[in-house]
Amino acid sequence: MKQLSALDAMFAYTETANTPMHIGQLLIYDPSTAPGGHVGFKDILGYIKGRLDGARIFRQKLVRVPLDLDHPYWVEDKDFDIEFHVRHIALPKPGDWRQLCIQAARIYARPLDMTKPLWEFTVIEGLDNVEGVPKGSFALVHKMHHAAIDGKSGLEMTLALHDIDAQMRPRDFGRSWEPEDAPNALGLLAKAQFNNVANPVRGLQNLQKLVPMPKRLLDVRKEFAQRSDAKTSIPKTRFNKKLSPHRVFDGREFALSDIKKIREGFPGATVNDVMIAVTSGALRGYLLSKDDLPDKTLKIGAPVSVRSDDEKSSAGNQVTMMTVGVGTHLADAGERLKFIMDETQRSKAMTEAIGAKTLMEVSGAMPAGLTAAGTKMMVRMGLVETLNP
Repeated sequence: MKQLSALDAMFAYTETANTPMHIGQLLIYDPSTAPGGHVGFKDILGYIKGRLDGARIFRQKLVRVPLDLDHPYWVEDKDFDIEFHVRHIALPKPGDWRQLCIQAARIYARPLDMTKPLWEFTVIEGLDNVEGVPKGSFALVHKMHHAAIDGKSGLEMTLALHDIDAQMRPRDFGRSWEPEDAPNALGLLAKAQFNNVANPVRGLQNLQKLVPMPKRLLDVRKEFAQRSDAKTSIPKTRFNKKLSPHRVFDGREFALSDIKKIREGFPGATVNDVMIAVTSGALRGYLLSKDDLPDKTLKIGAPVSVRSDDEKSSAGNQVTMMTVGVGTHLADAGERLKFIMDETQRSKAMTEAIGAKTLMEVSGAMPAGLTAAGTKMMVRMGLVETLNP
């Protein structure tokens, strides 16, 4: 049994029917080179079963403390049933891209069952008329709750499910799984009393690590002067409105070689910088078409991992967020990319100067009951919509 961090717990507290807090991906597989040239649902089920030891998220479920007086716990689910988590559907004919996107949208719109391990896979067969995809291919839609994983721990799950062995044999990950009984409610309340006193004390101890922060920030501001058109406040757009429970899914394909060619034309640019520029150009075009493009640049929250080497296999979130202006006020794509390069470089330096991991630890100092109550009130009363982004 392991308690969630304050950040992980926030993702559980903000779960609603309109804003399910899972993330996911859609992967497409060509089974033609598999033994016999075919992979059936039972083969996929057996394959996943042979890899459940590869990531802790697979068999851990969330146990809430009564009245959310403390952050929840992860418990190894003794009633784990793989067939609940791995589903199977097929597209109707003709089995084209639009039908696949509609199915993915419906799947992503449904919240996960918060009483079970927080993931679902849906195998979708019948991709017989998707451009660029061999007939007989199948898709796998992943849904994983953000309380359980961030980008890097999600990668662990993805890597556990893939290898270069076409025989689909089970793998030994050097872990043993032991099912656990759900903890006693009175025991959880007793722990909550202790933690709600101890957490603020730990937070105060971490505050001393922030003493050098002001000087580091001053040094960064001197070294990385921010452009005047990047110093603006964050504008509100049609994106900052109440969400419905409905979702739309679509995808676009980019050749990595093309992205690298663009990167090479702008010394110091990264693949991430180029993809942010592509996305910001799309946002600019969309908002222009709706006559809703603000004069100020839009800003994005870009996740930054603070996971150390010895935390590589740990579940949950070890991440902070940096704010990056994306140059939507600039019509020229090259100028937009240069703007983004300056912003990401400066934001990374600021994140390092602040000591993001320490800030994340300090954020857990508030008593868990107050964190839970405040977060749920903001979400359910729609207070987020009335605040500036």
